[in-house]
Amino acid sequence: MARHNGRPLRLSALALSLTLLGGCVISEPRTQVAMALPAQWQEPDEAQGSVLEQQWWQGFHSAELDQLITQALAQSPDLHSTLEQVRQAELAVNVAGASLFPSVSASLGSDWRRSESSAGDSQQSRSSSGGLAISYEVDMWGRLAAARDSAQASLAASRFDYQASRLSLASAVAEAYFNVLALDKQIGLAEDNLQIAARVMKIVDARFRNGMATALDVSQQRNTVLNQQAALLPLRVRARQTRSALAILLGQTPQTAMLTEHLALDALQPPAISAGLPSELLTRRPDLASAEADLAAADADVLAARAALLPSVQLSSSLGVSTAALLSLANPANSVSLAGSLAQSLFDGGQRRSQVAISQSRRQQLVDNYRSAVLTALKEVEDALGNTRLTADQEQLQRQIVAESQRSLRLAELRYREGADELLAVLDAQRTLFSAQSSLVDIQLSRLTAALDLYKAVGGGWQRGQPIDTREPAGYPRLTTPAP
Repeated sequence: MARHNGRPLRLSALALSLTLLGGCVISEPRTQVAMALPAQWQEPDEAQGSVLEQQWWQGFHSAELDQLITQALAQSPDLHSTLEQVRQAELAVNVAGASLFPSVSASLGSDWRRSESSAGDSQQSRSSSGGLAISYEVDMWGRLAAARDSAQASLAASRFDYQASRLSLASAVAEAYFNVLALDKQIGLAEDNLQIAARVMKIVDARFRNGMATALDVSQQRNTVLNQQAALLPLRVRARQTRSALAILLGQTPQTAMLTEHLALDALQPPAISAGLPSELLTRRPDLASAEADLAAADADVLAARAALLPSVQLSSSLGVSTAALLSLANPANSVSLAGSLAQSLFDGGQRRSQVAISQSRRQQLVDNYRSAVLTALKEVEDALGNTRLTADQEQLQRQIVAESQRSLRLAELRYREGADELLAVLDAQRTLFSAQSSLVDIQLSRLTAALDLYKAVGGGWQRGQPIDTREPAGYPRLTTPAP
């Protein structure tokens, strides 16, 4: 009777011991990267105080750009690849969390055997059995919990990476769209300049027939016409290639993608964008948030590596029934077992201690990467602010240059028609106008690109805690596998 009463006492003592050992969980302080950030930007923030919207591209007031970015976010295979990484990270959290719970397995079997001796005697045996086994690793030092925390931090990092990919994709679509508009504008200017060159060519021919121009004048102007025709060829090829690149971003084949009637480049005006304060930048960029999450995962990995140096405790229990009947568990014999084990590696050649050192080194590497990312982010904002202001001033000046170049060409043509000037003055005026117009288009494109760079540099309106939708959009091609 005493033996029977001692059994609950031993179980209670074991449970109490495990509870006490549970208080021995080791800890690892969370890494904090202290960086002195500037109080303000060096470049002036002229739009300070404006609110940055999450759908920032709508600030350009282009319905087609809005449609293109919406389509890219729904159909881009690169973005969906990043989304699958988020799903994998979610499943990895489930896998890591499952190790904190007991594992249960069941078995059921039946066996029939018959044997014959050389003398002709035969023997038969029948048996059936069923069992239930439970195993559990006691997480005394917090190794399993640290693995779960590392998986959760990695999940957070993957979600931030997804948001960063969305921002990068939207920016890439906008930049490709602006390049399409700029190339269309360049093609239009080249066609207009070709018409101007052809018009001057008629004047030169008329003067040559009347003996007022030389064959050299005719040859020089014909050369100008041919150069303008040649300049159109690469522009048209680049326009087709840029449209193909845009189609890839949209998840379409380059051969079938088409743009609807779009705005002219001159109709797009970059919106006013506020960079905020430098101290706010750390909470507004998803890539920096991802770097912080990687640091949290590295802290958990260090803790798990340190805990692996300590002993591990395994508990197991099994229940079983068996009988000498086939396909039946009538009148079974019962069995019960309860076991516990304590394991400690005595020598592994320094493998696990080296793993701790590797985890610590990787954490230091991530700290350095984070500091570098912050410094790069600060520079990107400064550069974008400077380029935004610079390109705005350049555009105003370049418009005046174009206007004066157009006036000079009109005067040069008039003076040449009246015989007051040589053809060389007209040729110089043509080249000056062509160059000024092309430079204006480049500056307009640079101004739009600078606005995009500033949007990206300040996080594109992203906020911590912003949910993401992991559902597939309707019509997106997805691999299907037959049910098991």
